[in-house]
Amino acid sequence: RVLLSSLPGAAVTSIKIDGVLHEFDTVPGVREDVMQIILNIKGLAVKSYVEDEKTIELDVQGPAEVTAGDILTDSDIEIVNPDHYLFTIAEGASFQATMTVSTNRGYVPAEENKKDDAPVGTLAVDSIYTPVKKVNYQVEPARVGSNDGFDKLTIEIVTNGTIIPEDAL
Repeated sequence: RVLLSSLPGAAVTSIKIDGVLHEFDTVPGVREDVMQIILNIKGLAVKSYVEDEKTIELDVQGPAEVTAGDILTDSDIEIVNPDHYLFTIAEGASFQATMTVSTNRGYVPAEENKKDDAPVGTLAVDSIYTPVKKVNYQVEPARVGSNDGFDKLTIEIVTNGTIIPEDAL
């Protein structure tokens, strides 16, 4: 539980898509609706080298299959899974978005990420900060020499790639 809830990480907390006012909207020329785009953005594995909030941008022209590698970042932010699919955009269409990335621990629902002073059309996003995706352990009897009164502990840790499992432990 501690590995899943207490390790710090980075995640997208809000997104502002040009021409979109709410999450049930659509973007002309984009196959996915805004809700699906947000779900795909929540799958980003983001590594932040600073504690402050940072802004990342996405500006693409169609036709294209847009992935996380198309996101424009500065040296303080790294997208660890650049092949992560975001959406498909048709020929002649364009898509501009600004996303806010912050660092924290655990899970923060979209309601807590909402800011009263945010521009109209800014959509708060559920943020899953933990870099650990799965933890499993197994205890087996072990033998050392002629003494069989020992246990062997095997721990399996799966991360999103922003940290290595050894660092999580």
